[in-house]
Amino acid sequence: MTTSTEQMRAWTGPAILTYGFRPFFFGAGVWAALAMVLWVPMLSGDLTLPTAFDPVSWHAHEFLFGYLGAVIAGFLLTAVPNWTGRLPIVGWPLGGLFALWLIGRAAVAVSLYLPPLGVALADLALPLALAAVIGREIVAGKNWRNLIVLAMLGVLTLGNAVFHWEAARGDYAAGGYGLRIGLGAVIMMIAVIGGRIVPSFTRNWLAKRAPGRLPVPPMQRFDKVALMVLLLGLLAWIALPDHPVTAILLLLAGGLHLVRLARWAGDRTLAEPLVAVLHLGYVFLPLGAVAIAAEILMPGPLGMASAQHLWMSGAACLMTLAVMTRATLGHTGQALTAGPGTVGIYAALVGAVLARLAAGIWPDQAHLLHMVAGAGWIFAFGSFALIYGPLLLRLPATKRI
Repeated sequence: MTTSTEQMRAWTGPAILTYGFRPFFFGAGVWAALAMVLWVPMLSGDLTLPTAFDPVSWHAHEFLFGYLGAVIAGFLLTAVPNWTGRLPIVGWPLGGLFALWLIGRAAVAVSLYLPPLGVALADLALPLALAAVIGREIVAGKNWRNLIVLAMLGVLTLGNAVFHWEAARGDYAAGGYGLRIGLGAVIMMIAVIGGRIVPSFTRNWLAKRAPGRLPVPPMQRFDKVALMVLLLGLLAWIALPDHPVTAILLLLAGGLHLVRLARWAGDRTLAEPLVAVLHLGYVFLPLGAVAIAAEILMPGPLGMASAQHLWMSGAACLMTLAVMTRATLGHTGQALTAGPGTVGIYAALVGAVLARLAAGIWPDQAHLLHMVAGAGWIFAFGSFALIYGPLLLRLPATKRI
């Protein structure tokens, strides 16, 4: 029977096509930096893209469905073979999936010259193909418990489709149902998948280096209750984003997930940023829920857009950056520890999130703080591409397979 190693050894093409995380993580890092390079002059009115989306909607779409779509594809194409015991996708089929993602980015960028339906189909091609591939692998491997991941991918794809529909109607898609559906799906992915990997990776690290209190095993009854309340809160936020009941559910979900995080012994991981950053990324999930709830009940200087950025930039982007760095190190045979460059990447992104949050609190300094946030973001993802690019683009000589 062919093994993953034998399958990858048989591939003689570019090393970047030997595993799903390679093209998609590298593409995600480059696109996150490049899209922000474009967004900063767009924000100040110095640049106009030939996109049919209004500037804010393009910005929101390309980070929620563009950047995060690539990270999710890379993660699932790498994780699902481990979940199912089946072979990973290698070579030109993998290259074809990555090409679909690139086509989607190009179609949205020049959508002013294309029919809306064509743009939507081009952009939805990757998530639909990915869902088909992942669904086939889960069913063939009888890995039924991970059908929930396929369901969340389906909801994310639905959100993207609705976003395109709203934009084609001339609506402000960045404030519509599509964005809330897509962001809600991402937050649930973080809660479900993060709820598995954060305590697991923390336990593994503590068991080897710091005996003592360990994380509570994942998916206890408390975790299931916390996930259910979060799901109800997200559904309410999607349907009734300004309703007091939504705020109450999100407040309750925020409190439960803060307790959930505290049960994972994150305070004992400060000596290893590669582990600690997982906890830091997760904390933005309950903080975002509380901030959005507060804006519903008592609208203040923070503003709903800044509150949502705690989910978008904080929870989603910091958590995915943490996963990309760790997975790249692990799958390329490197030591699972964060060097100075990696710590700098994390610090720059956290600084960007805090600067974006401050822009809502001090509107008279908003332009400057937006520039600071953009610079921190570009530094974080540009540095990821520079530092981790060599690991993603080629196989180390000692690990050539």
